[in-house]
Amino acid sequence: MIRPQIRPAIVVTLALMLITGVVYPGIVTALAQLLFPRQANGSLIIGAGGQVVGSELIGQGFARAEYFHSRPSAAGAGYDDTLSTGTNKGPTDLKLADTLIAGAVDSSVKLDGAVKGKIPSDLVTSSGSGLDPHISPASAELQVARVAKARAAGPAEVRELVVAATERRQFGFLGEPRVNVLKLNLSLDRVLPMPGGARK
Repeated sequence: MIRPQIRPAIVVTLALMLITGVVYPGIVTALAQLLFPRQANGSLIIGAGGQVVGSELIGQGFARAEYFHSRPSAAGAGYDDTLSTGTNKGPTDLKLADTLIAGAVDSSVKLDGAVKGKIPSDLVTSSGSGLDPHISPASAELQVARVAKARAAGPAEVRELVVAATERRQFGFLGEPRVNVLKLNLSLDRVLPMPGGARK
């Protein structure tokens, strides 16, 4: 009784493998390349020298005073795209509160003159992926004075770049306004360059 069912089962299995493993992915890939080529290829950002410097979708760490800093990252040693992860620590975890967040708060106070209790949460906590490329406009505003001083520029000039780099809510109601850190820092290098300034 089983033998007559073997051939149809094999045929159906092979057909489904072909459809779901070759035909469907092929059609989706072709449509993506045709309709959304930039997004389909990783939303890559090209620098002034014509080289790929990153992606709009994957954050990078910046530590120099003349650059806006990204939010903390728990991905590997920080923004490791092969080890995407969060801290996996809850709000009652003492290490999260007393070590990770406290350290980020102290750093923000030292670097940007922030006031404890008034620091945007995204500047002291990592995202779930550890690769978030955005910070909030409030986090960017907090860093304006430091970046302006390091670049010998006026805060108004830097703030103008922040406003230009701020992405609005999608369709006017989805998500929150946000600033892509890599794109903002590239615009800084383009409009308010540092002498021989190296990225990061």
